[in-house]
Amino acid sequence: MNKATIAIVGAGPAGLMAAERIALQCPASATDIYVYDAMPSVARKFLLAGIGGMNITHAEPYPDFVSRYRESQSWLTPILDEHTPEQLRAWIHDLGIDTFVGSSNRVFPSDMKAAPLLRRWKQRLINQGVRFFPRHRWQGWNNTQQLVFDHQGEVVTVKADAVVLALGGGSWAKLGSDGRWVNTLRAQGVEIKDLQPSNCGFSVPWSDFIRSNYGGTPLKNVTLSLTDNQRQHWRKIGEFVITEYGIEGSLVYAFSAPLRDILLSGRHGPQLQLDWLPNMNGEALLSRLQAPRKGMSFSNLLRKKLKLPAITNALLRDCLPELNRDDPVAVCRALKNMPITVTGMRPIDEAISTAGGVTRQAVDENLMLQAHPSVFVAGEMLDWEAPTGGYLLTACFATGKRAGDGVVKYLQER
Repeated sequence: MNKATIAIVGAGPAGLMAAERIALQCPASATDIYVYDAMPSVARKFLLAGIGGMNITHAEPYPDFVSRYRESQSWLTPILDEHTPEQLRAWIHDLGIDTFVGSSNRVFPSDMKAAPLLRRWKQRLINQGVRFFPRHRWQGWNNTQQLVFDHQGEVVTVKADAVVLALGGGSWAKLGSDGRWVNTLRAQGVEIKDLQPSNCGFSVPWSDFIRSNYGGTPLKNVTLSLTDNQRQHWRKIGEFVITEYGIEGSLVYAFSAPLRDILLSGRHGPQLQLDWLPNMNGEALLSRLQAPRKGMSFSNLLRKKLKLPAITNALLRDCLPELNRDDPVAVCRALKNMPITVTGMRPIDEAISTAGGVTRQAVDENLMLQAHPSVFVAGEMLDWEAPTGGYLLTACFATGKRAGDGVVKYLQER
């Protein structure tokens, strides 16, 4: 009996997990598992994301966890059920890497690094018989349905019995996930929703004064809020950064999906409201503002009485140029609800992740393409998005597992 050849295209977490699931269930004597990647080494984006601390998953209650996937929750939940955050942590522990729960319930490897985990994982895959082929950029299929790769200028063709595509979204192209696969799959009749930036920065028309004096300034312990296109009210506390082009950072990323929807719908005017003092209610703030100033300037009032940074006064001038600084009620309202007008999203290649991709309708329950039997899709290629905080990686691992298990079922049914 001939061996079955399985090609995994994309060596990020989703592709590697698919390879592992196939290797665990298919004997090496009957299956060749080949992993191809355009880059010189595996999981480049995974490694870069882990430089500041590898946030692998999240430890909040599971119903809250799955709700973070918003519109995709209904179809992703059964997939996540098979590889929950707890199961992902157990899988990491099985590699000999301890984990811990940090602030905000984020889960990290004990040494905070991605590289040791990746090294052990890759070695285990090699021991299981998985073979790696770096510098192989996928070009699609030829007329005989063989996979076509560009290997440093040389054309390489591969005949595979089953394929897992795990090529990532469209962000961080220099690390391999450039979104070129969109046109290739559309030409095969696969339904794909246009890729859009997610977990990204946004443009704000700051004055030259703000750009030159406060670009790169963090705002900490503040609250942002907005009302989305469905009239749902969003409100979160955290921190973000004022940049020369606008705003970015974890708190902004948390609003990227509804902000993007607002911008794409053409809605104008201030979309975000900033509360400078979320731990002080309006009544207490107004009381401080109404106390005698005793000759104190407005900027000193903010700095000394309210412990606010110098950028507060500057941003109030930018966002509310008509504000009467001698009116305590107006100032109180401004500090609790300062409008920020967002005018655009940053380019997709600057985003942490992308929304859009292969639609749920384009794949079956095992993530096999309806239009291309024997080809499975995993990871960010699928049309789902999630905030930062471990949700992105968890879904990549889980969809990789589902696709790998799908390949095994496909081979068994054959």
